Amino acid sequence: MEIQVRDARPADVDFARALYFETMRGMIEPLFGWDQRRQEESFAGWFDLQQASIIMADGRDVGWMQVRANEREIFLGSLYVIPEMQRLGIGTHVLRELIAQSTLSSRPLTLAVMKNNPAIRLYERLGFRLTHEDQYKFYMRCNHLL
Repeated sequence: MEIQVRDARPADVDFARALYFETMRGMIEPLFGWDQRRQEESFAGWFDLQQASIIMADGRDVGWMQVRANEREIFLGSLYVIPEMQRLGIGTHVLRELIAQSTLSSRPLTLAVMKNNPAIRLYERLGFRLTHEDQYKFYMRCNHLL
């Protein structure tokens, strides 16, 4: 399978929104309930087209991610893969590329993940370690520079 990442375009916003709702509803609803209007407002408030990329497998859009980089770190704000394409190595491939970028730029790769998200095991397997937590999220860091 050929995995590529491309810059997101305005036409990709609906895809990103729908995939976010599809993948996160099962984690959000048990904790807070599901208020569609509130989720729409929340998504609109944090989704940034300039930071978003579309993940493609064999030329098909299969996911998206949002990454914010500054002089201190690279922060993975979002990573979503359509359910039928999960557990096929797509997320691993994308994360390894981000880890390589963080290593080349001498900046750690950080993220926040909901405590009930099964992706935690993937992050740990790739070298992410817990730095702190709050009521709902783990905050993790991968620093292969040490």
